[in-house]
Amino acid sequence: MNTCTKIFLPQWRFKSNKLHTLFTRSYAAPPKRFYKKTSVLFNDGKYEVTLDHRKLKTPSGKLFAVKSEPLAIAVATEFDHQKECIERAKMHLSALCFTAIDNPYNQTKTDLVNYLINYVTTDTVLFQYDDEKDLHELQCNEWDPIIKWFNERYGTNLNKTMDIAPPQISEEDKLKISKYLMSHEEEVLHGFVFAVDTLKSLVLAFATIDQHLAVDKAVALARLEEEYQSKFWGRVEWSHDLNQQESQARLAAAVLFVHLNRSEFFVKEKMLI
Repeated sequence: MNTCTKIFLPQWRFKSNKLHTLFTRSYAAPPKRFYKKTSVLFNDGKYEVTLDHRKLKTPSGKLFAVKSEPLAIAVATEFDHQKECIERAKMHLSALCFTAIDNPYNQTKTDLVNYLINYVTTDTVLFQYDDEKDLHELQCNEWDPIIKWFNERYGTNLNKTMDIAPPQISEEDKLKISKYLMSHEEEVLHGFVFAVDTLKSLVLAFATIDQHLAVDKAVALARLEEEYQSKFWGRVEWSHDLNQQESQARLAAAVLFVHLNRSEFFVKEKMLI
């Protein structure tokens, strides 16, 4: 007996070109590597990446061009490390650059800052609970020092909440964080967003970008409750490990992206010249 099962999709699924495209993309195999060599070239004040003799372009068709040579080299390296197929899901630095260049949702600098500010009231490390003694002690020992560092570093007064109600963030604190973020260029803010989304914590993201926390430590702190609960409910080794490694890769890319795009990098570079 044939054990293969055919999947019959309703005909309406393919009446819309958009639906058909979405469906085929979801199940399409990753594209084959079509180039042999990657390189970086300087053109019109920016750095571009070439795949053989073709200039790299973003998903929307824009020319890939960045102000930072190390960033361009890092993206070229990601493409160079691809094997037979191009695994886009693992190319976090390239994806970040593409997002910053294409800006697919047409977000302004203010939009990005507001998104980050709104994240504070849902910050992972600001939600703690005292109904489970061991977990509460762990949160206090691991998270409280980071909250204290953040308040001292940015002159804020963030306080944790001990129930399901969101923490109360003053308008003054929001303004201080907002001013700091607005001091960065728009592309840099995409890196902040990527880091915050990865950790579900603005406090941890800032600490990592400021090099107060190592990437692996920041991810471990973001997963504190999950790791604690796994001691009682069990741990799916391959799943937990993959999630942790993926988070570390995403965060490392975000931190590198921010540092290589910050204006002070270019100032130092010019001074050396």
